[in-house]
Amino acid sequence: MSDFFLRTPEKHPLTWRIRDDHKPTWLKEYQNKNGYVALRKAFKFMSCHEIVSLVQNSGLRGRGGAGFPTGAKWSMITSQPDQENIRYLLCNADEMEPGTYKDRLLMETSPHLLIEGILIAAYTLKANRGYIFLRYEYVYAASCLSRAIQEATAAGLIGTNILGSGFNFELYLHTGAGRYICGEETALINSLEGKRPIPRAKPPFPADVGLWGRPTCVNNVETLCNIPAIIENGVSWYRSISKSSSKDTGTKLMGFSGRVNNPGIWELPFGISAREILEDYAGGMRSGLFLKAWQPGGASTAFFTSDHLDIGMDFEKVSIAGSRIGTAIAMAVDNKINMVSLVRNLEEFFSRESCGFCTPCRDGLPWIVKLLVSLEEKTGYYEDIKILEELCYVLGPGKTFCAHAPGAMEPLQSALKYFMEEFEDGVLNKFIVNTRQIW
Repeated sequence: MSDFFLRTPEKHPLTWRIRDDHKPTWLKEYQNKNGYVALRKAFKFMSCHEIVSLVQNSGLRGRGGAGFPTGAKWSMITSQPDQENIRYLLCNADEMEPGTYKDRLLMETSPHLLIEGILIAAYTLKANRGYIFLRYEYVYAASCLSRAIQEATAAGLIGTNILGSGFNFELYLHTGAGRYICGEETALINSLEGKRPIPRAKPPFPADVGLWGRPTCVNNVETLCNIPAIIENGVSWYRSISKSSSKDTGTKLMGFSGRVNNPGIWELPFGISAREILEDYAGGMRSGLFLKAWQPGGASTAFFTSDHLDIGMDFEKVSIAGSRIGTAIAMAVDNKINMVSLVRNLEEFFSRESCGFCTPCRDGLPWIVKLLVSLEEKTGYYEDIKILEELCYVLGPGKTFCAHAPGAMEPLQSALKYFMEEFEDGVLNKFIVNTRQIW
C-alpha cells in the first residue's frame, strides 16, 4: 500500500515537495528542491511566444472545473497589441465548491509553487500586476501566502527588474467577502473592482475587457501550479505522466470524501479509474456500508452509481458517462444516506449562493428547496416530482445568465434519474393532486 503514496518529482510535479508534516515549504527549502529553476529558465532562455506554445502543446487544461485549455486562454491575451501596456493576471483561489479543498492544500503547503507559476504566467502575458483572489475562510492559507509573498519580494523575485530580466511585477493577496459566484471569472473581476459580484455578459471576454477595462487573464490555483514543471521538463514528459488511455495530459489532484476509510487528496494521473482511487487510496467504504452513489468532482456535478466506478477520471470519459470531472474531488454517498435529504442540502447551498441577477435562478432554486423539503418530510405530492423535473429543464443550460443554476440542476436531475423511488417515498398520497399554494 505504501507505494501508492510515494511521491516523486517524475510523477508528482504538484506534490513531491510537500513535507511529510504538511508544514509550508518556505523559500529556502523550496529553492533547495529546484524551486524557481523554471522561472530562471523562462526569463533567461524563453520568449513569451515560446512559453505560450509550450503550454498549448502540453495540453494543460484549467483545473478549476471547466477545463478550458490554458494555452488558448493565454494566446487570447498575447494577441493583444503591445501598446496595450496595462494587463492583469488574476489567480482564482475562491474555492467554495462544497467538498473541495484541493487548492487549499497547495496554498498551505507549497505557496512558492503558486507564486512561481504566477510569475511565469505574468511574464508571458506581460502583466505587471497580479492578484490572488482568496476565499475569506482560508485564514491559514492567507497567512502562508502573505509570508511567501514577503519572502519572494525580499529575494528579488517580485518587484522591479526581476532576476535582471527588466520585468516588473507586483503581487497582491485579496481576500474575498465570501460568495460562491466569485469563482466565476467575471463575477470575480466585478468583486475585485468593488462592485456587486454578478457575472458579466461575454463577449467581451476578460482577455479584451477585464479588470478595470484592461486585458485580464484568470487562472485557477492548481492550473498555475502546473506551469513550473512544464517549463522545466517539457511537453513530452508532461504528456507521458498521464495514463496512456487518457486524452488529458499531466496529473490532477483527486480524492474521495464521505464515509470511506481514508478520505483525502492525492496527485494522480488523468485516466486512473474512480474504483482505483476509492479502493486503493481511500481504502474503500467503512465497515457495514456500501457505495450507493458518488459525485466525481464537487456539488455541481451529476451523481454516478457504483456501476460507474470503472470510468477513467478525465474530462472526456466522465462527460461521456453523463457527468463532469469538475474539481475531481469525489464524494462517496453510502447506503445510509437518503438522496432527497442530500439533494435538498445541496440545493439549499445553491439557492443561498445565487447572486439573484436572473429570474430562473433567483426564484427557481428556492422553489426547488421548498418542494424537496416537502418530499423529505413525506408531505409531498406526486405533482411535486413532475415540477422538479420541469425545473431541471427551465434552469438548465442556456436558460439562465450563467452556469450557476445549470450546475445546481446536475445533482437533482441525476438523483431523479437513478433514485426516483426515494423521491416517490416522500409523496403523501400520489393520487391526490397538488392544489396548495406553493409560493
